[in-house]
Amino acid sequence: MPLAILGILVGSAVAMFEKNVKRLLAFSSVAQIGYMMLGASLVTVAGLTAGIVHIFNHALAKGALFLAVASFATVAAGLRLDDLKGIGRRMPWTFGAFVVAGLSLIGIPGTAGFVSKWYLISAAMEFGALGLPLVAVILVSSLMAVVYVWRIVEAAWFGEDAGDPVPAVRVSPVLVSVAWLAALANLYFGLVPELPLSLSGDAATELLDHLP
Repeated sequence: MPLAILGILVGSAVAMFEKNVKRLLAFSSVAQIGYMMLGASLVTVAGLTAGIVHIFNHALAKGALFLAVASFATVAAGLRLDDLKGIGRRMPWTFGAFVVAGLSLIGIPGTAGFVSKWYLISAAMEFGALGLPLVAVILVSSLMAVVYVWRIVEAAWFGEDAGDPVPAVRVSPVLVSVAWLAALANLYFGLVPELPLSLSGDAATELLDHLP
């Protein structure tokens, strides 16, 4: 549990100050793995269920984010925040998929990321007052996610490119379509989470049955 909390907070903190988008999302993944381990460290069906379903939900969010970033790379190979200034206006469809996945990563209601974070909070609250510090960690780290996701959105949509205009680049429609498929899956499983929750609950019960 201490290592999970450390991963959540340190991964989120480093992501807040990272200027390379790929590295930023990688450190974000460290934090998300911390959520998974936090759920497992509770050693309860509810906690392990939350951790397992977050594996699935994080795969949806981060998969969509990296697909969008792959599209951005066709225009801005460096993928630093300064390289992405104004790219959201030049690639609105790709940027839209990125925003939806970013909202899921933060844990906004109506997205898959909210479901697993809500179940993780519920599992922590089963411990009463002892679970309150864990809830605080989850909420604080979600606010930290708002910061580092917003840094990308601010550069991509509100940033002004000071250099020469970037020539139009035709991004593969397949890549954009798959990014949107993953983004829409974040919305679908945020509104209809029964299947992953059921499978995760069964897996958690089976795993805990093997504890001595």
